[in-house]
Amino acid sequence: MTTPGQRGTTTVADRAVRRIVERAADEATPGRTGRAARGSVAVHGPRAQVRLTVGLGYPAPLADTVRRVQDHVTERTRHLAGLDVRRAAVTVDTLTVRAAPLPTVNAEVDEPARRPSRRSSGRLRASRRGPVAGLLLAAALGCGALAVDVVRVRTGRPPAAWRTAAVDWLSGHGPGDLSVLVGGSVAALAGLWLLALAALPGRRKLLTVATPDAYPDTAIDRPALAALLHGAASGVAGVGAVRVRVRHRSVTVRAALAFGAVEAVRDDVTAATRRVLADCALRRPLRPRVRVRPEPTWRPPEPDLPKPRAAGTPGSPETAEPARFVRAGGDA
Repeated sequence: MTTPGQRGTTTVADRAVRRIVERAADEATPGRTGRAARGSVAVHGPRAQVRLTVGLGYPAPLADTVRRVQDHVTERTRHLAGLDVRRAAVTVDTLTVRAAPLPTVNAEVDEPARRPSRRSSGRLRASRRGPVAGLLLAAALGCGALAVDVVRVRTGRPPAAWRTAAVDWLSGHGPGDLSVLVGGSVAALAGLWLLALAALPGRRKLLTVATPDAYPDTAIDRPALAALLHGAASGVAGVGAVRVRVRHRSVTVRAALAFGAVEAVRDDVTAATRRVLADCALRRPLRPRVRVRPEPTWRPPEPDLPKPRAAGTPGSPETAEPARFVRAGGDA
């Protein structure tokens, strides 16, 4: 009988793991509507790095739903592909109104073993694939051309014309030449740009969500949060058009007042905005700013008129003393 090491190696392609991950995400959100989940997978030995983009139904608890998706994807990938998912980054890009509430999956998946808490900076970091690919391509082309020319020289062939021309040009131009200063400035700016890309987290359109298990990769898109706030503000009585702007530190809600008192409507819109922000459970709470502007057709509400007094009460017209008439030149 052969040992497991002598039987060969089993390799699971990234495409197969991606199909498993996307199907598992769809299983964890059976009540959703719209397009299916989209994912990308990078397999490194026995581990897999997973990124998912899903659309959820509204209303739904975002933190709990995303945590259920992460747990279900991790469990199904470990069971079907034998890979350990250490990081499942989930991005919610759409929210779709649905009639039925989101059903739950198996209880074994709903209550998995708690992961150890880990610290997070509160921002999702961008992978910077474009700049990294460009830098690697330029470095590969330069190093490859230089290596080929060195091999040519070692084999007895003359050096390439581009290298001899570059050496001659550099020997005839000093640090004070304008072309050298321009080239150095461009190189310095490119270096500063690459350092800024490496230091800054990026992905400013995503706001991280605070979850009980400290998943640092759970986030909500700013347009999705703006849609939630727009729906909550539009549901307030007396509110017409609504405009919402979500920034990194604050949320601005501008509502047009069609009817009602300005102060009362502003308080209701503020309360609705605070409820939505509390339900989203953002890692960095946003500061709400509510502005209510009356429409041109708005009229202030009429003041409440005093109620008429009941008959028989003091001061009512029925109990008032009748007027006395005095005849001229005589007694009443």
